Amino acid sequence: MNLKQYQSDTLAVLRRFLEEARIAGPKSAYEAITGEPEQARRLGRYGGSYTPLAGLPGVPYVCLRLPTGGGKTILGTHAIGVARKAWVEKDHPLVLWLVPSNTIRQQTAEALKNTRHPYRQVLDEAFEGRVWVLDIADFTQLRPHDIRDHCCIIVGTIQALRVADTEGRKVYAHNENLEPHFTALPKDLGGLERLESGGIKFSFANLLHLHRPLMIVDEAHNAVTGLTREMQARVNPSAIIEFTATPRLNSNILHSVTAQELKAEEMIKLPIILSEHVTWQNAVNGAVMARKALAETAATDSSYIRPIVLFQAQPKNQEVTVEALKQHLVEVERIPAEKIAVATGDQRELDRLNLFDPKCTVEHVITVKALKEGWDCSFAYVFCSVSRIHSAVDVEQLLGRVLRMPYAKRRKAAELNRAYAFLSEPESGAAARALVDKLVAMGFEEDEAKENVEPAQTLLGVDGGLLEPQAKAKPTFKHRVGATPELLDALMNCTGVSVRKCEGDQVEIVVTGNVDATLEKTIAAAIPETERRGLAESIARYRAEVKHQLSPAELGEVFQVPSLVSDVQGRLELADTDIFVESHEWSLLHHSSQLSEIEFAVHETAHSFEIDIDGRHLVYRFADREEQLVLDIPLEGWTPEALVLWLDEEVRQPDIQQSELLRWLSDLVKHLTGARGIKIAALMRCKFILARKIREKLAAIRRQERSRAYQRFLFAADAKVEVSFEQAFAFKDGMYWDCRRYRGPWRPRKHYLGPSQLPAFDSVEGGEEFRCAQAIDSLPSVKHWIRNVARHPNSFWLPTTSDKFYPDFVAELGDGRYLVVEYKGAHIVDNADTAEKRTIGELWERRSGGRGLFLIVEKTVDGRDMPDQLSQKLSARQ
Repeated sequence: MNLKQYQSDTLAVLRRFLEEARIAGPKSAYEAITGEPEQARRLGRYGGSYTPLAGLPGVPYVCLRLPTGGGKTILGTHAIGVARKAWVEKDHPLVLWLVPSNTIRQQTAEALKNTRHPYRQVLDEAFEGRVWVLDIADFTQLRPHDIRDHCCIIVGTIQALRVADTEGRKVYAHNENLEPHFTALPKDLGGLERLESGGIKFSFANLLHLHRPLMIVDEAHNAVTGLTREMQARVNPSAIIEFTATPRLNSNILHSVTAQELKAEEMIKLPIILSEHVTWQNAVNGAVMARKALAETAATDSSYIRPIVLFQAQPKNQEVTVEALKQHLVEVERIPAEKIAVATGDQRELDRLNLFDPKCTVEHVITVKALKEGWDCSFAYVFCSVSRIHSAVDVEQLLGRVLRMPYAKRRKAAELNRAYAFLSEPESGAAARALVDKLVAMGFEEDEAKENVEPAQTLLGVDGGLLEPQAKAKPTFKHRVGATPELLDALMNCTGVSVRKCEGDQVEIVVTGNVDATLEKTIAAAIPETERRGLAESIARYRAEVKHQLSPAELGEVFQVPSLVSDVQGRLELADTDIFVESHEWSLLHHSSQLSEIEFAVHETAHSFEIDIDGRHLVYRFADREEQLVLDIPLEGWTPEALVLWLDEEVRQPDIQQSELLRWLSDLVKHLTGARGIKIAALMRCKFILARKIREKLAAIRRQERSRAYQRFLFAADAKVEVSFEQAFAFKDGMYWDCRRYRGPWRPRKHYLGPSQLPAFDSVEGGEEFRCAQAIDSLPSVKHWIRNVARHPNSFWLPTTSDKFYPDFVAELGDGRYLVVEYKGAHIVDNADTAEKRTIGELWERRSGGRGLFLIVEKTVDGRDMPDQLSQKLSARQ
């Protein structure tokens, strides 16, 4: 199961934190990472200083924030492997996985036990199948060899750690079944609870304390901060990683994912189209009709989708109970009873159903409070609450059910990429305000929530009220022709054309937006010849009317920027460093495997040994016998050969032959144990740190080879570099559908996608990047321009040695030339990154034959402001 980009990014930040914490400590690591400009911007109000757990200052405790639908559980499974290498440093760590309720506890345990489930498959891959999962109620089944030879994951709730709870009393109670875990311990070992007789208590809590579990906390909110200092000391965790949509502000939030990132990765349906109704009957009718329309659209989708309405009824002591709502659906809305399922504490009709099965007939689900935790059906499209949303309970959980995207893939029909809410609110605008509040409670930022709630009709009057102003509806072409069965069949197969039956023997042809020449020809070919003249005249009138309402992109104007290409083995390939490296021969054996004293050093004392990595200091202390007892490698296995094989598994690279890697690693270990005189026992004890250093060395080698390939194919004397329109980057309507849009008062006149489709700026309103855009828009010689979104798959880019460079703006000039602009602030204009971008941009310009211009714009250059810098560039002919 491939991770989404935001999931990979989240794990990368976690890995960096734990690796840095291993040397500098959790507090310094946290503050270093969250203090980076990009991370600080991402965290926003969630940023802050590190708050260590009381009594456990050396234990890393961080929270990762992901909105509902972000895949927190799959990230939790990956986080175990990350923590194992970066912090825990055991081949088989013990994991305590905490969830908020017993229902989720059972479901999580079942999923992690199921070897066919994606969650378990992640763990099996990380630990070569040596995984054992058990419910916390079954802890007596643990045996010493299980903990030694497997990654053991114990799934429980926070309540299970509280002495007042029944399960909690079992956790802390003496249990003879656990005796094998304690028989080899010294009688005077400290830190463990004892019996009145003075002997060590054979309790599960003591077992946890001894093995220092990694704690994964899934949506337990107050779980960590709710642990008393005494309970924290009893569990004695090695690290705590929490995943939640709504973290407390003192939870050491390390990374925050936006709802927009989930939308961009096609994980959730957005926006939510809101319909507000005065009566609950009207809200229900609207939901039923919306589901019907969605079903008709879904019938044309390439995958099976059966849209479902999720109704929230009122409790038994109110008017619209489950029974009353079901009766209304059957008697008034004429919904067959077999198409309705009830999911409450008393009626569990969903438990027996597979809603994804095409044979399933359920189209409407009625509940009152939250559905069963873990219930997910991405076919749920419509949410309808008959209660006032402010007073209704569990709305956040139910809303989350209609946000998940079917098959985690954007659908072709725009209607199937949205969620729908039908709410009963007598006060105008109250539903919109309440819905935004509920989305914020689900982990959306407030501006994200406002932007992703779109009214199905004007809700709040001319001033716009709560909701951000939405883009104007696109104009629609309509034309009627006489209907025949053959005509209907032909028109129904026309992409971009809708057909509506009218009175008499006519149908109405409907096209939203532009009617280009190709579409006109397609429609004309489908209708009788006698109707074609009328169609042509109608389209001509429509084009004249809407010419100034549509953007250049909507009108189908071509905007293509020539790309940089290079000769690779006799073929002109897109200039991409990844492609260059594939044709660049190199061998790991040509690079030294030796680690110098500065790169890696071990100094042993009687009770500890110290490691220096790149001049930084790390101390392992083994004076504590508890640490000695849980070492997971038997002494007889501590050989250079065993270390090489272990390192091979840990640092294996897909682009390096295993035979080369084994030889290189053998030379590395031989040098450390021979010339450097480091004992194999010391290397085995710090093997995870050694593996980390080796990965860093391999990454540095790879960067060297990428740089050589980059220079060879782009800048060497014999490099053949051109720009090509055959492999051009084409901008088009809807290309940034998944990006947040600029919502400020400025209305650019020349933005290619139109003023309402301008992607949001990275800087604040009125910032320097924003003013650069205004300067470009004001230039008379600019035909149109576009805000080129960084790292977006549809954006224009140029290669760098390590990655891709996405200039901020691309413009087409009236004389046919192209202008590529990158804005840089004064604090970074002279750094190495900017120099590399300037070099590749100027190469693109030189190879363009006078058709391309590249410019790095600054706030001021020699007294010239942004408009002057741009004008001077445009006036300098090549």
